[in-house]
Amino acid sequence: MSVSAEDFDLVRRQVREFVRDKVVPREIEIMREDRIPDDLRAAAADMGLFGYAIPAEWGGLGLDLTQDVELAMELGYTTLSLRSMFGTNNGIAGQVLVGFGTDAQKSRWLERIAAGDVVASFALTEPGAGSNPAGLRTRARRDGDSWVIDGRKQFITNAPIADLFVVFARTSEPQPKNPGIAVFLVPAATPGLTVGPKDAKMGQEGAWTADVLLDNVRVPADALVGGDEAAGYRAAMTSLARGRVHIAALAVGTAQRALDESVAYATTNTQGGTPIGEFQLVQAMLADQQTGVLAGRAMVRQAAQAYVTGEDRRIAPSAAKLFCTEMVGTVADLAVQVHGGAGYMRDIPVERIYRDVRLLRLYEGTSEIQRLIIGGGLVRQATSGS
Repeated sequence: MSVSAEDFDLVRRQVREFVRDKVVPREIEIMREDRIPDDLRAAAADMGLFGYAIPAEWGGLGLDLTQDVELAMELGYTTLSLRSMFGTNNGIAGQVLVGFGTDAQKSRWLERIAAGDVVASFALTEPGAGSNPAGLRTRARRDGDSWVIDGRKQFITNAPIADLFVVFARTSEPQPKNPGIAVFLVPAATPGLTVGPKDAKMGQEGAWTADVLLDNVRVPADALVGGDEAAGYRAAMTSLARGRVHIAALAVGTAQRALDESVAYATTNTQGGTPIGEFQLVQAMLADQQTGVLAGRAMVRQAAQAYVTGEDRRIAPSAAKLFCTEMVGTVADLAVQVHGGAGYMRDIPVERIYRDVRLLRLYEGTSEIQRLIIGGGLVRQATSGS
């Protein structure tokens, strides 16, 4: 159950103040040091940001997706590494437990996840299996009262600091209506689990990813999420669909920041004594940015509402992610163009934004995968007559 509109408005305003007053001034520090400062992490935990989408009964704020996206648009206004720090707790990792975990699994993990005492990591992607989980090669086999997992995961967000890995593994060969994929809860200290070196990425400094190696990792039977092998693929698809709407909202927030930086630069910087914002071609770029932001915001809100009501939990999330992540790439490119040579300089916000947003079109399903989901879904709807 979502929180009241009045209570949520207070939460949203607090997050906006935190982002703009506390985080934005330290973006260069975060970028240069490639980490979120401890005091900002503690402040985020105190505000409940590690569990804003976790139900209140487990210590979270209990925001539904329509409220989640409003918060994501605020969080997108600053370095995306801030949101990444607690994104998997609320999103693709935490929601697997919320939607599919047993009562015992929820009792053991969710309160600590919501408090930020446990960082959960979503270990799905691996070499040869990214946007399409059906290609998983990581294996889990039953051995008495245990499961033994072997495989390698790649580009796993928060892996270097994770306390709990939500690991997807193949337990049987895929069948027409059974992909043979299960999900396991693997504490980071489990023997045989090794986290590789932190990845060096194009952008999103402060958001750490790494490979995760699983070599004869043994976990008890109750580590199987939901106590049911068949729940794995459904858990992945459900969590990813929800996460796609969240990522779309994040893109809108970042696009708004890029637009604001562009307008500020255009009104204060001159060419030949004239503010560049008075030039019609610069105004045209600002207009295209504003149009994209407004369209994206409306689309995200509609997709979130359709998800919450159950009207559309497949096509709309993919359409929102496709449009908004492509849109923010265009808006960021225009922001650099408005800034001219200054936009190419390190430590200028739009330069960081330009690099940061490129990843949004890749993770939680590439733009190409979203097009396949949308197009295939429409064809199936027409064929089935629904």
